[in-house]
Amino acid sequence: MSTQAPLPPLRAAIIPVTPLQQNCTLLWCTATMRGAFVDPGGDLPKLLAAAQEHGVTVEKIILTHGHIDHCGEAKPLADQLGVPIEGPHEEDRFLTCSLSESGAQYGIAGINFEPDRWLVEGDTVSVGDLVLDVYETPGHTPGHVIFHHVASKLAIVGDVLFAGSIGRTDFPRGNHPQLLESIVTKLWPLGDDTTFLPGHGQPSTFAHERRTNMFVSDAAMAA
Repeated sequence: MSTQAPLPPLRAAIIPVTPLQQNCTLLWCTATMRGAFVDPGGDLPKLLAAAQEHGVTVEKIILTHGHIDHCGEAKPLADQLGVPIEGPHEEDRFLTCSLSESGAQYGIAGINFEPDRWLVEGDTVSVGDLVLDVYETPGHTPGHVIFHHVASKLAIVGDVLFAGSIGRTDFPRGNHPQLLESIVTKLWPLGDDTTFLPGHGQPSTFAHERRTNMFVSDAAMAA
């Protein structure tokens, strides 16, 4: 007699959006089928179709940082769904309040907003029965945060770290040494066996990046 493996508590689907191919993540609690969009930068019909396809009731929007490709259409989506926006940290207010200008530069829809809740280190964000831990990770932007689900060994890291690369720091208020410090002191302690979903490109693990990433591998940081 065969037994089915239990469902993992969290599931996630990556949905690339905007001409910049930013990874919006639909994550959900498998016990309640309630979920959240992380960084819905645009292409709202595509996002809504994904939620319907997976049978997820979206209860909030959570944001890693204030750049246009990550939150340009967060406000209209929140209004359409009747849900709150949580994040990023308030240091990114200058970005979320100038999205219409950023959008004009990139040819992407940008709607200015302030979230219902700014986030700080030590906060938690609930999605269904899931609890995500919040860490402040400045460097790419001053108010960047990441989300970590301990039981799933999963982190959603926005534009802090990529498979084989790291976030840019040549945007307004970017800080390269601060970004490196965020990666080493906030991401690595979450565990080598942690899988991370970046803001662009493919997922990876912290172990793989510590071995191979030319910018922040253990060898590169020791040089």
